[in-house]
Amino acid sequence: MQTTQHSELEKCSSAVTLSDMEMFIFPDLMYALMLANIMSPILWRWREDPWFRDFTKGGIVPRVNRLKQYIMDHYAFNLDLSTWGLTTREREINRFRDFISPEELAQSNALFGYEGDKYYFDIDIRRHFGLDKYTDETIPYWKTETVEAMTAFSLREGYSTGAGECVSLAALYGAALFIVLGVPLSKIFLMATPLHSQNLIDISTGILTNNRRIVTKNMWFNGTALSAQARRALEHERVTLVAHETGVIHILDPEATIDPAAYERFSTVLRSFLTAELTPEILGNFLRQAPEIHRHFAIRHTIGGTPRYIDLEKAFTYEHDSPFKATDVTREKLFAGIEQSEFYPVPCDCRIVLNDLEDFLRTRRTPLDRLADLRPFLEGRGSVCPDEFLSKLEAFCRIHPRIPDAAAKRFVSNGEPLNITPDMTREQIIARIDALRGRNRYCTYAFHAFRDLSRAEPEPFLHAALERSPVSITEAAARFPATPEGDAALIQEVTGFRPDSIYEGETRLAQPDEVWNFRSGDGIERLILLANLFCARHPEAPGPFRITQRGETATLTRGGQTLATLPAAKRVSLPAF
Repeated sequence: MQTTQHSELEKCSSAVTLSDMEMFIFPDLMYALMLANIMSPILWRWREDPWFRDFTKGGIVPRVNRLKQYIMDHYAFNLDLSTWGLTTREREINRFRDFISPEELAQSNALFGYEGDKYYFDIDIRRHFGLDKYTDETIPYWKTETVEAMTAFSLREGYSTGAGECVSLAALYGAALFIVLGVPLSKIFLMATPLHSQNLIDISTGILTNNRRIVTKNMWFNGTALSAQARRALEHERVTLVAHETGVIHILDPEATIDPAAYERFSTVLRSFLTAELTPEILGNFLRQAPEIHRHFAIRHTIGGTPRYIDLEKAFTYEHDSPFKATDVTREKLFAGIEQSEFYPVPCDCRIVLNDLEDFLRTRRTPLDRLADLRPFLEGRGSVCPDEFLSKLEAFCRIHPRIPDAAAKRFVSNGEPLNITPDMTREQIIARIDALRGRNRYCTYAFHAFRDLSRAEPEPFLHAALERSPVSITEAAARFPATPEGDAALIQEVTGFRPDSIYEGETRLAQPDEVWNFRSGDGIERLILLANLFCARHPEAPGPFRITQRGETATLTRGGQTLATLPAAKRVSLPAF
């Protein structure tokens, strides 16, 4: 087994790089990232944006929708493999072998054998993620971005806004809901599945954040293609972890730090969100997303006092360019715009008349656990198979989430409570998180994710910088040969980057691949980037790297030989590395 000291180095350095794999192995890091975003000045400036003027007025759902639109306008969803580079299954398995077995990993991680959502494997997950051009052992080194790194994507060629992947967006949403909307942390639950990350917000009837969008309960059951995409993870995947202000629960960890009462509330709210009472409108929404069943139904419509009929699939096609629907109270308005020639005088013998089933549901309330009551109605009407129809209808109306089993866990303390509230200032929140270092599991790692080297040891940052910055190494090697001339050209290239850090403050630093990707960094950050590059280009060179500051400049040396000197506004003390 690894020593406690080395294990802690792995966890603290993982809080810096925040890859999806690292977040899965060390689930505390998901909430630590959200705390880092809560401390970020970027989100606090959102409060001053004209978009949020008079933001305290109106109900909570319209306000969440306004926040959603702001996020959609400013951040794209990004899964580009070239952003953070590639690694291998073997390397990741060896790195985490003392934390998790390969067999356990294969049960819960899509890139190590997990196949919970067959959709991705039906289309070939490697092709879906652009991995088909690499060997089977190659996997993406997906990193979760801080809000600073997300915002900095606007500096990259090809991006007009910020960007981030699903875990980044979940952490962003959680922090923004707290800072901008004043939603208490007690009501925010972060969830991860093997292929996705989203949040459950315990307000109104529940709200899910889903990548850049939000999903209300009504949207969850509206039968649209967009909602079908949002439903996929909870329909097909296990929830691997839930993170809350009180702690976390992880599918593979026998211990859980989340407060049991908070987890019970989460479970109740989530199950309620995923369950809809069967009504005529919910029935219509189900049919809308079940095209294989359309051929079994027709709809009756009265024209000139005479009943006429239209096939369900044809009725749905007329919805595409209309604000009206074939399955709710706007049906008559929709049908009024359809040519009479599209209707038949009698329905096909093999089709059930939807109106009759709707009347049945109105007159006889049918709970989900009594869907079999519909069988006598269905039998003898049309060709639909009652068993198949009722099974799919129940699956649409009620999803049984596969969440970690509380009964199988031993609950332990997460440490001293956070006690962070929306009425606190940013400075008060930072001071509170600082005071809880060593007394709350989240708070120590939050400052590593926040990249504040005045409150986090520099060794994990430097360890991450030299071990997990593959993009800058790969791209520099492709452009600059490892010769004296190539080295000089590379130094000149990095010297020409924008001199501004994406992280505000004198003691917060970007990682090498962030500096390389965004072509921007303080002098100290660019010198750490050069150290990472020269470590890979010339591994045989003697001596440690040292960065020393004098006045407004910083100098990188290796074995006493000066490699570069750059202007530096940051003020950090770094050991030799």
